[in-house]
Order: sequence, then structure tokens, then C-alpha cells
Amino acid sequence: MQCRQCAGSLERPGDYCLRCETPNADTVVLDLDRERAEVAVLLDEELVARRVVTTREEDSERWGPTELRNYAGQIADEVHRKRPEEVYATGDRDTLNAVRAQLHYPLYRVRGEDPVEAVRSRRDEEPLEVVEKSVAEKIGGMHSTLIGNRDGMRAVETVAGHPHVKKVVPGPIDAGGSGSNSGVRAKATRADGKGNVRLLVRDGSSVQENRVVTTARDRESGEWIREDLNEALGEAGLQE
Repeated sequence: MQCRQCAGSLERPGDYCLRCETPNADTVVLDLDRERAEVAVLLDEELVARRVVTTREEDSERWGPTELRNYAGQIADEVHRKRPEEVYATGDRDTLNAVRAQLHYPLYRVRGEDPVEAVRSRRDEEPLEVVEKSVAEKIGGMHSTLIGNRDGMRAVETVAGHPHVKKVVPGPIDAGGSGSNSGVRAKATRADGKGNVRLLVRDGSSVQENRVVTTARDRESGEWIREDLNEALGEAGLQE
């Protein structure tokens, strides 16, 4: 592929041209699986290129943090080569978080069986704000006690770790519910008109309602975040 400005040769389609300093892509969409990632490159909504990055289990000792970091680094490199205006991602949560750690771009979440089409359909919408804060910075309020000990904290941290969550405010603990032997369970409730949700954490007969402030614009985008939060809680083995 040639640069659209100077017609110089590009090593890969959509690469930023170092010769004349011209971008040849404006959007990158990442469809991430734990062993295979597809990097779609767009310019003015037209698909410029698709590239696949893979990793595989060579032996049990190498299949872990180092391998994931290297795999995510290859994906991040594909993005950096394009210098896009926006980056969208969907798929495996661990891979997505590992890629986010190596990118210098906000990583917007996108849903749907075809993430490229999902991005195109949202072109007229402003992407939801990504909150660049640590999990610890997002948790706070008048009530500092969390039920469920370590699992309760894990549920709150799972929600606070979402890129479209601004703050998680722990609420008072109600010990008057019916008992349960299922351990700590958590669930994000239906979004309100402003797109904010509640995180209900249950531990035996105790229930704690935590307010979750999101970057959603309305109930519809809040529901998208709620579904994503419950999916994350499910993956953590905590969903009610």
C-alpha cells in the first residue's frame, strides 16, 4: 500500500507515513481472543486492512503473565504503527486489559458480533468517556466497610476496574435478609435515567447496595455498561 499523501511505500496497509508524517488510518478495532486477535484498520469508515496476531501454549511454564504481556505487546504495536484517532476493542477481558496497559490511547469498548460494523453504526455518537484512574481512586464514600471480606472487595474492584465507571460508593449494610450458603454474590441492577447503576453484594443474610457512577449519557448506554459489569462479575465467579 502507498501513502495517500506522498505515494511512498508503506510496510503495512494503514501505517502512519514517517516520510511525510501523514496518517493513513483513523480508527483501529480490536477483536481479542486469548490466543488470536484480529486488528481491523479503518480510514473514513472504509476497511483498509485486517491483520491477525496469534499466540499459543508452547509449554505450561511459559503460558502465563510473560506470554500474555508479549502477546499484548504485539497487538499494541499494530495500533501504534497506525497512530489512529480512536481505538475500539471487544473480546477476552484479560487480553483487553493487558493491551490497555501497553497503549497510549483510550480504549473504547464495543459490543456486537461484528465489532467493525458496530463501530460504524456508532459514528454519529460521541464515544463514552474512559476514566483514567486506578481502581483504588474510584472507590470511596461515607461507608468504608465492605461485606464479604476478600470476595466482597473483589466484586467492588471488578466493577471499579471498568473503563466507563467513574466511582463506586459503598452503602450501608443491611443484615435483615434471608440467609444463603452460596457465598458472596454480586449483581449490577438496571440503569437509571442518567445511566448509573447499583451494585448489590450479598453475603449470607447481609446485603450491601453500592452506588456506581458511570460515564453513560442515558439509560440505554447505562444498560450496556450494566451488562458488561455483570459479565465481568460472572467471569470472576461472583455473579448472583
